[in-house]
Amino acid sequence: FQACTGIENIDEAITLLEQNNWDLVAAINGVIPQENGILQSEYGAETSHGPAYGPTSHSTAASSTPSSSSAFRYVVPSRQIVERQPRMLDFRVEYRDRNVDVVLEDSSTVGDIKHILENELQIPASKMLLKGWKTGDVDDSTVLKTLHLPKNNSLYVLTPDLPPPSSSHSGALQESLNQNFMLIVTHREVQREYNLNFSGISTIQEVKRNVYDLTSIPVRHQLWEGWPPSATDDSMTLAAAGLTFPCHRLTVGRRSSPVQTREQSEEQCTDVHMVSDSDGDDFEDATEFGVDDGEMFGVASSALRKSPMMPENAENEGDALLQFTAEFSSRYGDCHPVYFIGSLEAAFQEAFYGKARDRKLLAIYLHHDESVLTNVFCSQMLCAESIVSYLSQNFITWAWDMTKEANRARFLTMCTRHFGSVVAQTIRTQKTDQFPLFLIIMGKRSSNEVLNVIQGNTTVDELMMRLMAAMEIFSAQQQEDIKDEDEREARENVKREQDEAYRISLEADRAKREAQEREMAEQFRLEQIRKEQEEEREAIRLSLEQSLPPEPKEESTESVSKLRIRTPSGEFFERRFLASSKLQVVFDFVASKGYPWEEYKLLGTFPRRDVTQLDPNKSLLEVKLYPQETLFLEAKE
Repeated sequence: FQACTGIENIDEAITLLEQNNWDLVAAINGVIPQENGILQSEYGAETSHGPAYGPTSHSTAASSTPSSSSAFRYVVPSRQIVERQPRMLDFRVEYRDRNVDVVLEDSSTVGDIKHILENELQIPASKMLLKGWKTGDVDDSTVLKTLHLPKNNSLYVLTPDLPPPSSSHSGALQESLNQNFMLIVTHREVQREYNLNFSGISTIQEVKRNVYDLTSIPVRHQLWEGWPPSATDDSMTLAAAGLTFPCHRLTVGRRSSPVQTREQSEEQCTDVHMVSDSDGDDFEDATEFGVDDGEMFGVASSALRKSPMMPENAENEGDALLQFTAEFSSRYGDCHPVYFIGSLEAAFQEAFYGKARDRKLLAIYLHHDESVLTNVFCSQMLCAESIVSYLSQNFITWAWDMTKEANRARFLTMCTRHFGSVVAQTIRTQKTDQFPLFLIIMGKRSSNEVLNVIQGNTTVDELMMRLMAAMEIFSAQQQEDIKDEDEREARENVKREQDEAYRISLEADRAKREAQEREMAEQFRLEQIRKEQEEEREAIRLSLEQSLPPEPKEESTESVSKLRIRTPSGEFFERRFLASSKLQVVFDFVASKGYPWEEYKLLGTFPRRDVTQLDPNKSLLEVKLYPQETLFLEAKE
């Protein structure tokens, strides 16, 4: 409609289509009457849309109404000139194992990016090669505005003049296995690039299968350029293939096949003719407006045969969403919501089952290529910077393509399982022209609630208001969840503290009990030792007592020495010895009384002397302990 009428304001175009009940031909005839092909401005100014839309016409009235003698003429509001605000560009720059985010105005230069990276990476700007630009000739003085870049961009830095970090071969290989490689794959026939992320443990075969999903070229028909010479086996991992890190460029095309038969050529021509004439007579006069059949709605004829957003009967939802994201970017640019790559269950887990403060709403975008609203909704609303920013901050966005019947049935099955049959029936009854749909899901304790179902016939402002309204409901629920979670965590903390105090108390009691047991065991051991020592000493004492010679009688004819010995406790004991007896006999006698000479000293009185220091083999007479002597015992130090 915009291509036919030249109306650039999307809100105005949707309003006109709604007034004509979405009848394209009636809406075009209302704006550009078939009789004269004239457009009139609201202020009566001269408006020309070029030869494709008929001759230039002058109007003298601000508006006109249809009459019986003239065709219906719609008044087109004059276009407003909006002052251009500075445009901010986001760059994600990769260097080895680091990522640096850079945000600059589009009036900056490539050199400004290098100066920022010089401070972040500690690499001289003169040593950097900044790669990843879509255009070929880029130097430090190139102004970013002249490159016509999208808002979000990915670049990488090469430093060929700097030596790589030293490491062993096995260590480098292990590090490569843990790295992610960005493969920039160019589809030769359609001149389209795909940026694909693969881990180092992925194989070349996995890359080729993923490219098959994107390009519909079977692996056996793929003709590649750019693989390193070492990549000789499809089972080889990317880490071992010798790819350039972090980005590596490849080119893929279809192998040349034998010349088609005439019947095959005619069949392909018939298919193209069917696509061109599929809309019947409604558009047979489209060339009168300067628009070819293949350029209806501003879409090139090659786009009419565009790749599907999602493969039919995809086994893995993550792979299907990878193709969806790549195809969405190729159609509508890189400024679009960040779609969650993974299953719907994984999206639930990411959005609903974290901490209450980290939870988000889940937005499910349902795409349909056959809806007349899809192109407008995606390009003008879903890719609006304000919508993209708001979704990225507050939502987890998941997408699905409902064009193919198998994919539609699969989503309805998932919908029934997660949301119930009522929601599934609501989506099932939606007509094709009511797509695309935007479902806003909020997670609750026991179920998932669908807050809103937004149809494609909306505006940016209305879409934003409905998203914000859903956020208000979610925020209120989130505050309650945060309060409940904080209270639960407080209770759990108290319980943990009590459990910890109880555990410490138990450990203290156990330690005390073990200490007591050790002390008792030690006391028992010492008591046993003491008893053994006493028994040993008693045995020695008895042995010495039995080995003593008999005490001589007082009336003995031999010389007798009488010794009186005082103990440390003040007691005395006496005994008679032969003067010829050795001093060792006295020591044995004292030991037999419980005072071994190893522990006690035997001291004389006058003069004071230590008898134990004398030679024990001498006789009592020789050591002058005759005829009598008083001795006393003293413990050794």
